[in-house]
Amino acid sequence: MSRIGNKAVEIPDKVKVNVGDGGQVSVEGPKGKLEWTLPREISASVKDNHVSVVREAETRSAKALHGLSRSLVYNMIHGVSEGFTKQLEIEGVGFRAAVQGSNLNLSLGFSHPVAFPIPKDIKITVADNTKITIQGVDKKLVGQVAADIRGFYPPEPYKGKGVRYAGEQIRRKEGKTVQ
Repeated sequence: MSRIGNKAVEIPDKVKVNVGDGGQVSVEGPKGKLEWTLPREISASVKDNHVSVVREAETRSAKALHGLSRSLVYNMIHGVSEGFTKQLEIEGVGFRAAVQGSNLNLSLGFSHPVAFPIPKDIKITVADNTKITIQGVDKKLVGQVAADIRGFYPPEPYKGKGVRYAGEQIRRKEGKTVQ
């Protein structure tokens, strides 16, 4: 039995949730609008400022999708009301970032600057040339953009240089010693 799927999702003020016939869920709030289609085995209904997600079968896959669907609906409602944020830090001599137009330019010690095109639903700000803040309404997209930027130069264990999530701990290694 899905404990997460059985919980009703509370709808805050200023957020509108519509559930269509084919399982289309559309959520609209002050930060933006998101749409998603529920899996076939799952249905949702809106009552008294709550969204309840129900599974129609007791199969293993339906049980798995039940909690997932509820979590995704919750993330949609949270995203349009408050938004999601990821923070990255750049560490290394001469490593820096800057937003230029619709691109994020990263100087990561390569012979060329890395240009990352910013998706239209994402807002990126850079503070102190080394702290990147990624904001958006879609949790999946915010996380994917952060992972893509980190993927250009993941932190290395010897000197700790690279792009890391804020607060990420890097297990350091000791270098070779000459005998």
